[in-house]
Amino acid sequence: MSSANVIEIFSSVQGEGKYLGCRQIFVRLADCNLNCAYCDTNFQRADFCKVETTAGSMNFRDVKNPLDAAQVADIVKNFCDDVPTQAVSFTGGEPLLHWQFVREVAIIIKNFGTKIFLETNGTLPDELEKISDVVDIISMDIKLPSIGRNLFDVHKKFLEVAREKDLYVKIVVADSSTREEFLSAVELVANVDPKVLLIIQPVTPVAEVHAASAEKILSFQSEALRRLQNVRVIPQTHKFINLL
Repeated sequence: MSSANVIEIFSSVQGEGKYLGCRQIFVRLADCNLNCAYCDTNFQRADFCKVETTAGSMNFRDVKNPLDAAQVADIVKNFCDDVPTQAVSFTGGEPLLHWQFVREVAIIIKNFGTKIFLETNGTLPDELEKISDVVDIISMDIKLPSIGRNLFDVHKKFLEVAREKDLYVKIVVADSSTREEFLSAVELVANVDPKVLLIIQPVTPVAEVHAASAEKILSFQSEALRRLQNVRVIPQTHKFINLL
């Protein structure tokens, strides 16, 4: 049985994207293959995983890392028994760096009747192929070059693997985001499948990354709707009510 360095496990509300407001269990894994300028998540490895004592309590106990798949599945089951849960979200960091661990946990969890939700930066298509049969929902980021680096080629490959799932794509838009790069990302999605839901997520300002204007956000949505059937603007709402 595989193991992984897990940062935290807790029950809360999905604060982004298509399933905004749904009750989910979050399994946050360490490590990431990117270093995005707007990232607000600590994904460094830790000696201990923070595990919520009961679902939604926001009180935590320490569990020694690494955790094996059976340990994590048992914690998830206890939370599911406490609160009806829409999905278990594997997040990070980049969870596909631990694809074998995610797969083993997901296989056990699916016996509880809970969906598997993958939050990913969309850069590891080969790893996604290895677990796609146990994943139900995929929240995929497309990184714009102005606030990361140009990853469009690998994003295209990832989309082609992910398109058969309950997939939505998220693009974080900041003040520095250009019309040209945004439309290139929209075109990338449209060329794979114009029915894929696109979420425009106004950046939560951090460090030197500044918010985009309302005018820019609305203009980007208008242009995206010319190529895609479903484009929504949704910010990070969990920040508003101080939820994890």
